[in-house]
Amino acid sequence: MADAGPVDTAAPGGTGTEEDSRTPGGDAGGARMNRRRFWVAALVAGAVVLTGAGVAATSLIRSPAQVAADAEPPPQDVLVARVENRVLAETVVLRGTVVAGQTVQVAPVSAGGEGAVAPVITKVPVKNGDAVHPGQVLLEVSGRPVFVLRGGLPVYRDLKPGATGEDVKQLQGALAALGHGRGGDARGTFGPGTKEAVEEFYSSIGYDPRPAVDDDGAAVDGAKASVTGAERALVDARDALAANTDDAQKKTLRKARDRAAEDLDTAREALAKAEAAAGPMVPAAEVVFVRTFPARVATVTARPGAQVSGTAMTLSSGRLMAQGYLQNHQKGMVRAGQKVRILAETTGQEATGRVVSVADTPSQQQDQQPDTQGSGPDGNGATGGGGGGTQGNGATGYLFTVDPSRELPPGLAGQEVRLTIEAASTDGKALVVPVTAVSAGVDGRTVVTTVDGTGRQRRIEVRTGTTGDGFVEVLPAAPGALKEGDEVVTGVSPGAAPGGPEGAR
Repeated sequence: MADAGPVDTAAPGGTGTEEDSRTPGGDAGGARMNRRRFWVAALVAGAVVLTGAGVAATSLIRSPAQVAADAEPPPQDVLVARVENRVLAETVVLRGTVVAGQTVQVAPVSAGGEGAVAPVITKVPVKNGDAVHPGQVLLEVSGRPVFVLRGGLPVYRDLKPGATGEDVKQLQGALAALGHGRGGDARGTFGPGTKEAVEEFYSSIGYDPRPAVDDDGAAVDGAKASVTGAERALVDARDALAANTDDAQKKTLRKARDRAAEDLDTAREALAKAEAAAGPMVPAAEVVFVRTFPARVATVTARPGAQVSGTAMTLSSGRLMAQGYLQNHQKGMVRAGQKVRILAETTGQEATGRVVSVADTPSQQQDQQPDTQGSGPDGNGATGGGGGGTQGNGATGYLFTVDPSRELPPGLAGQEVRLTIEAASTDGKALVVPVTAVSAGVDGRTVVTTVDGTGRQRRIEVRTGTTGDGFVEVLPAAPGALKEGDEVVTGVSPGAAPGGPEGAR
């Protein structure tokens, strides 16, 4: 019988391999498993993305209720300030002006003459802030000097030989102080001695004086010729009378001699007048009088080469001080002796001083400082001496004066300044709080409210003292109840609901 063939032990439909016997379903089953795993992972990733998008959306999208809630005021809170321990001063802040004892406006003009042109500044030897002394040349106009002399009477006319008056006396005194005496002239009379003094002074500053009579001496020369002719006529009349023996003719000759003598006297008088009028003069346009020295150049507007127009420079003399005006409600707060801080806001310069006087009666406030004089075209003071020409602004007030503790810079003359007056101060250091921290209860007691770190509030009775700069001195009724560094309530922050602070007692 023949051997049987090999027995096929493979499962129906299988491949007959060993691997097929280990993995049920073969390749098809593995593929299905991989697909399931992919979809699970995709679903997880999608859930994560959707969750993040939702979170982002909630941060960007707000409901109307949320918008309204965000717009509500912050929760109720209080404003606080610390109690300080320091010297407290009550101050009054006012506007003032720096003034000098005298201010002189120099507005010169050329004396002119035949063929004269518009006056031109030809030299300016001084500058702002310079000290000037008697006899010093301030500037030169069309080759002529403008100088300063000591005197309180403003110049108002040309001073010529033969003139008399207080202004001549002032000129004589000013020249004598510089070493040029008046000789035998009477005080107040411009005579030969004063002529000589003027000649000497002009020579000392390097200029020739202007002649009082601008005729090149023709008047004196003519008067001298008249005297000479009269003298000769008198001699001839005398000789004729002596040589004549006829009594009838002698009577006529005597009359001619007497008339010749009278003519000679008249000629000599005319010569004396001509000689008295001749000589040097001091034009009003060339001299400025200042009461006290050293004076200072407050401002200079003149420039060499420019035509003269208005005030060329301003001089100030005497100690610079500050002045201001008090209103009725301030009158009782300011008195002599109080400390003052002077601040020039335009330059930042500061100084200290004290109030030296406060007027008892109100007066019209002035737009410009007092005692201003000038040198105008006709020699008259532009605003008059002694302050008579100042212009008022219509308001009234009590004039007060502040004396600086040290000399103020000359450039501040005429400038506006801020005056901070210490009207009152505590006697040494004291506890001070903002004025808004103090309140009065219905029982009439004055209290402050302290607050600690937990928000607990406590009322403390105090007595108030000096007030200044928004602060007030406080003294607790119970010693030690209030100390430096404590926090006191000054108000309620914006948005707080009405009603008193919680926890107060």
